[in-house]
Amino acid sequence: MFGRLLSAEGQSRSAKTVEVFGWLILIEGILVLFAPDFSLSVLGVAPPGDQATNYLRLVGLLVCGLGILYIASGRLSAEGFVFASMLDRPLVPLAMALLGNLKSSPDRWR
Repeated sequence: MFGRLLSAEGQSRSAKTVEVFGWLILIEGILVLFAPDFSLSVLGVAPPGDQATNYLRLVGLLVCGLGILYIASGRLSAEGFVFASMLDRPLVPLAMALLGNLKSSPDRWR
């Protein structure tokens, strides 16, 4: 079972994209977890207080867990998860663009 996590023989193209997306999410989560102020500066958000930084690190930890889920599902070729993520991945940027156009970000609430 653990050998399958080290080498993905017979992995479909769609499972490979899920795995690569998982690595991308894992890297983003690690960046938010260990450098929350840098992550916010890239987004153009003012640095928050100490408690908000700790909550942001908690979000980074949760994003890392999601990345590991994508990596494991891509490596193990979980067909149901691969299909669901192929529906989900294109819809998330559309939802974020819609929220951005509706001026729903916390910086614009002030």
